[in-house]
Amino acid sequence: MASQQLDLLDPVSRFCGDALPANSIFVFLHEHRDRLFPDGLFTDLFAKVGRRSVPPSVVAAVMVLQRLEGLSDREAVDRFMFDARWRYAAGVGGWGGAGRVGFAHTVLVDMRERLRRSQRPDRIFEVALDAARTAGLLGRRRVLDSTPLYDAVATMDTITLIRSAIRGLLGVAGPDLAASLRAVLSAGDDYTSSAKPVVDWDDQSAREALIDSRARDGHALLAALDGRDDLPEPVIQAMQLLATVLGQDLEAGADGVLRIARKVAPDRVISTVDPQARHGHKTSHRGFDGYKGHIAVDPDAEVITATAVTAGNVGDAEPAADLITDLTDTTEPAEDTAAVYGDAAYGAGEVLDRLNAAGIDIKTKVQPPNAPAGKFTKDRFDINLDAATVTCPAGLTVSIRPVKGHARHAGKADFGTACAICPLRGQCTESKIGRSITISRHEAHLTTARTRQTDPAWQADYRATRPKVERKIAHLMRRRHGGRRARMRGRTRVAADFTLLAAAVDLARLATLGLTHTLRGWTLNPA
Repeated sequence: MASQQLDLLDPVSRFCGDALPANSIFVFLHEHRDRLFPDGLFTDLFAKVGRRSVPPSVVAAVMVLQRLEGLSDREAVDRFMFDARWRYAAGVGGWGGAGRVGFAHTVLVDMRERLRRSQRPDRIFEVALDAARTAGLLGRRRVLDSTPLYDAVATMDTITLIRSAIRGLLGVAGPDLAASLRAVLSAGDDYTSSAKPVVDWDDQSAREALIDSRARDGHALLAALDGRDDLPEPVIQAMQLLATVLGQDLEAGADGVLRIARKVAPDRVISTVDPQARHGHKTSHRGFDGYKGHIAVDPDAEVITATAVTAGNVGDAEPAADLITDLTDTTEPAEDTAAVYGDAAYGAGEVLDRLNAAGIDIKTKVQPPNAPAGKFTKDRFDINLDAATVTCPAGLTVSIRPVKGHARHAGKADFGTACAICPLRGQCTESKIGRSITISRHEAHLTTARTRQTDPAWQADYRATRPKVERKIAHLMRRRHGGRRARMRGRTRVAADFTLLAAAVDLARLATLGLTHTLRGWTLNPA
């Protein structure tokens, strides 16, 4: 393990101890690294016997500084070798005597992979969070938000996707199986190169013939493997990817030719190199390719309490429940009421229902109702859920008829032909069949939330609290590596990297707050 035996005599330790601010992350790691990341924390990652390795506490400290400063693996090792602050933080001292000079950058790669395969892949984040919780920094308020994470691969067009998926299937098949599969190919393409076939791309007929021939090769491969139960797992996965790629973009015309469909599949695979990346939209006008990083922040301590990563096309409300498990899954009685803040993306009925059931104060915005061309909005209608009726602005009352089998809609009120003679028709609807009001399965929670957010006190609290999560996201995204551009492939690895980034930012925040450790545990330094 890393040693501080030479601290009193080591020139690097003396220099950094005098020159660095007391609330520096380097000083914080130097003083508390062995307590935060004792080598025993990582014993499950390594064999009991084997060659001597770099102490895990040193590697963990380097990983934290690497994510905090946004460095690649090679840059991080260079910084460890030549930057006195990094050596001070890692507890290895200067360059003479017993101090470790450096290590290969692949040590960082290996450590991340060992953590990913372990039962506690996010233990560095958990350590930082436990320190904050022990010091009493974490309250019962959480602010939620998300941010795009751009994927680390190039988005592929349809022909590249198909050829890449075919090439991948042929590549994982053994020599004998690959030979039998190549026998069913008829397009004249050997699928050994990633380059696009040479055709006249300005000729529509040539483009369509290219798509059709490669798609038929793909279908022929799937047909040749259909029904076989002796296929290895890599071949099965490659088949599934090929089937997905063929099914998402193509449609057969009246002449039987397979062409690119004039639509975008809702869950479209955009790259065979990273099949989990997706097209996403942060707003209606701002698109991206890759993933979404989600965080929950304690607005008082400004500490990140939870993270999640989803595909880019997943809505913000879906991972919300996982971000607040520390509020909803606790069995200990609380002195104060928990509260959750979020923008309108978290104002979905499902989220409101979960928060209400957990007794959490709902501080998430709910979209106001809207209607086209300035017509009467839904809130102009009197909805009586107890009586199952809806009364329109003109005073007409109709019953709510149940809607079965719909995930979000519980009922509908149809005013029908009565709208034809209504004097307010021009302000209400232009539909020939009259105005209809849809009743959500969570209508009561949505109505209550819309009413509550009109309160000036509610609005003042929201405006004072909600922006803190945006500032924290800005801290996460400002670096070249591990910020908005993912440097991993696959959601699991991207999520692990994002969580490590959150851990580094949390540790820097704890250092700024003056967290220290005493005989009673973690506490804020009274100085």
